[in-house]
Amino acid sequence: MNNPLLTDDLLPKFGHIRTEHMETAIDQILSENRVKIQELAQQDDPTWDTLAQPMQALENNLSNAWSVISHLNGVMNNDDLRKVYKNCLEKLTEYSTEVSQNGALCEAYKKLAAREDFKELSEPQRKSIENILRDFRLGGVDLPEDKKKRYADLSRELAELSNKFSDNVLDATQHWFKHITDVDELSGLPETAIEGAKQAARQKELEGYVITLDFPSFHPVMTYCNNRELRREVYEAFVTRASDQGPDAATWDNTPVMGEILKRRHALAQLLGFDNYAERSLATKMARTTDEVLDFLNQLAGKSKPQAEKEIAELKAFVKDEHGVDDLQAWDIGYYSEKLRQKQYDISPETLRPWFPVDKVVPGLFRVAEKLFDVQIEAHTDVETWHEDAKAYCISRNGQPIAWFYLDLFARQGKRGGAWMADCRVRWRDMRGKLQLPVAFLTCNFTPPVDGKPSLLTHDEVTTLFHEFGHGLHHMLTQVEVMDVSGINGVAWDAVELPSQFLENWCWNPESLALIASHHETGEPLPEDLLQKLLAAKNFQSGMGMVRQLEFSLFDFRLHAEFTDEAPTNPLDMHRKVREDIAVVQSPEFNRFPNGFSHIFAGGYAAGYYSYKWAEVLAADAFSLFEEKGIFDPETGQAFLHNILEKGGSQEPMELFKAFRGREPQVDALLKQTGITDEAA
Repeated sequence: MNNPLLTDDLLPKFGHIRTEHMETAIDQILSENRVKIQELAQQDDPTWDTLAQPMQALENNLSNAWSVISHLNGVMNNDDLRKVYKNCLEKLTEYSTEVSQNGALCEAYKKLAAREDFKELSEPQRKSIENILRDFRLGGVDLPEDKKKRYADLSRELAELSNKFSDNVLDATQHWFKHITDVDELSGLPETAIEGAKQAARQKELEGYVITLDFPSFHPVMTYCNNRELRREVYEAFVTRASDQGPDAATWDNTPVMGEILKRRHALAQLLGFDNYAERSLATKMARTTDEVLDFLNQLAGKSKPQAEKEIAELKAFVKDEHGVDDLQAWDIGYYSEKLRQKQYDISPETLRPWFPVDKVVPGLFRVAEKLFDVQIEAHTDVETWHEDAKAYCISRNGQPIAWFYLDLFARQGKRGGAWMADCRVRWRDMRGKLQLPVAFLTCNFTPPVDGKPSLLTHDEVTTLFHEFGHGLHHMLTQVEVMDVSGINGVAWDAVELPSQFLENWCWNPESLALIASHHETGEPLPEDLLQKLLAAKNFQSGMGMVRQLEFSLFDFRLHAEFTDEAPTNPLDMHRKVREDIAVVQSPEFNRFPNGFSHIFAGGYAAGYYSYKWAEVLAADAFSLFEEKGIFDPETGQAFLHNILEKGGSQEPMELFKAFRGREPQVDALLKQTGITDEAA
């Protein structure tokens, strides 16, 4: 049969891809790659053209098929696809370990790096080889055979466990729902949330309303619902997902899964000569030592916690004085914080929704990118996608296509929660001189249109969209033609969030807001009074928000840094310990946050969640130059494009940042941007 995953298409033929194509394609590619790698590794005098370039071609073939399979598993999940994905993941993990431990192949790359003319290669080519040799070491190439086998076993088991963790979270999230027949129980919910609950009920063939744990359903309940008991019930279901507590206790419990993941990560790190997995994680990051990371996080915590304590005291006083509640609980925080925000600033996310229809925000986002980076973005309705919600777009410059991307914005059954960018195709030039353009997947989980009414976003959701598009621009606007360091490839993990967090700033400026905000019925721009209220409320409870993110970062990093075989770190105990030090909001005993923390147990952020804050410093400092010059200053936009976005992973991120900013980053810009100052603290 013709397998659409084995064709040389820039844009995958989603209308033709079936589950039965997937494992067949992976099997064929892996088989062909193994034969070719054996040939390439035997060279006596390898060059870029005879070794590195053919290896990139093999990697590209595999990446192009796997990126599609992995994406469909995330956005169109079902039992058949899940089984195939798991089978493919096992085979890919085995293959990846084989390659990383192929001594002959490693020696061939060493010969290439030792050539007299190595220094004549381009900077991206040299950086690619340096990264490959580093990854060989981290892949266990120098280990004796028995330890190589142990490494391979650990890698395979970790892949299986991470996939199991992810499946448990998805199953727990999508299994629970609350059926409500009396609309009075939903008192306080905005009309958009009630309409969404009606639609969710119809999808389950029920009368009335259904609340789920998907963010567009869960969040409005926690923020607006007057029914305190319902808030508690929904909160408990959410924070006990995939755990031994809550309504589905022990059904999809990730507690043993987390323990096994940590044990194997620690063992893998020690095999490679590291004391712990946190050290192993830093081998590919900007930060150099565990102490540097902990000092960074603790410095931010020290500056942020006094303000967070002031904010929570203010909230408690408000709740007691104006609402007669003196036992503020975790499920009350969002609800009463929203009441306080409305009192102080006379503004609510729901007030703003009518001015942020998806059909205005998306073109406005594109216009921001077009003005900043001299590109044009155009929709293409003739491109095959995996779901009617997904749309395809082309990015051009001077009439020439330079990249493509897919946008899949709305929550639905079978779609993993959250928002993310993933690569579909990587920019690189093959041996025939043919240039493959980059293609990105951009995925969110916003409230879909209901009964002919448009999807209206909160300002937070607008910010999320800008964040993910920032990742997309990093991937798509690269000018690097070496696959291993093109786009986000090869970028240190604690620098990869720089473009995403940088682009969020354009959600907060009057000049850029004029491009993305207009009333969905009248087309009127955001009124000046609402604009000023939005800007005034920007840093509402910023101290609480900062310590919450620092809590996640410290929990993750200490969890991996302090693990020992003699005293394995218990995630729940570590979370409690970190919260005692930094949190200002008390959690109920049943809270099982670690059990659903997919970023570190099923994503790429293990001992790396601190990267969000690390890169936020870079992003705030980078944006401060636009604040000085003008947010659409062409020269500054081009400087960011040329020094950051176009360079991908071809140079060290600190060197790229200094080339753009003229100096190393300073933490003061972030504190100023979030309103956390020594005076405020």
